[in-house]
Amino acid sequence: MLREFISIFRSSDPLRELGEQFNQMLQIAQHLTLKAGTIIFEGKSSPEARTWIYEQDVKVNALEREIRKQVIAHLSLSQNTLDLPYCLLLMSLVKDVERIGDYSKNLAEIVDFRPGALPEDAIGTELREVRAGVEEAFERLANVLDESDHEAALELIRRGKDLARQCKALIRKIAASEHDPATVTALTLGTRYYKRVGGHVLNILSSVVMPLHKVDYYDEDSVLASSKT
Repeated sequence: MLREFISIFRSSDPLRELGEQFNQMLQIAQHLTLKAGTIIFEGKSSPEARTWIYEQDVKVNALEREIRKQVIAHLSLSQNTLDLPYCLLLMSLVKDVERIGDYSKNLAEIVDFRPGALPEDAIGTELREVRAGVEEAFERLANVLDESDHEAALELIRRGKDLARQCKALIRKIAASEHDPATVTALTLGTRYYKRVGGHVLNILSSVVMPLHKVDYYDEDSVLASSKT
């Protein structure tokens, strides 16, 4: 599905603009995630940085609305109905990118609960590992999509699922720690938000290996079965 999707969005003028807008959304969301990570781990946010975060999130939201509008206009013409599956896929993908923007904004807001750098103990180190894993997946995402790289997508999906399990276990460790309430809040929220950002990256990656009706669904057995068909 994704390979055909990319081919169509490259060759058709009306749809090429939608593909370019999606790529722009993806780039902005990635920059948001990186900037939010810097803010949360350094524990400080200038008014300028906060304004930038909000402005970029607004851009992501505006692009999502514009893509939706253009998709509806495109499909309103009878000769374009064959593009319906690809337009449905795009609508799913842009929603995931929009949610990444929201969670990145939430990450940046954690300093409101606890100013100051996050602790560098075992828990803080593990959260930094989660951050690195999410950022690496995001860094590779655009190329995996562009190349419709099935094997790379499977690799990142497996890593992402491992990170999600790590986040779940990490929250238990945070709950059992002796950190003060503000630090517990910051660490818990950071873990949850990174898990959600990573989850939406996985949703997007699933479009490489799953048929349209199973996008966002990446159970290991189903992914492996799909990869053999």
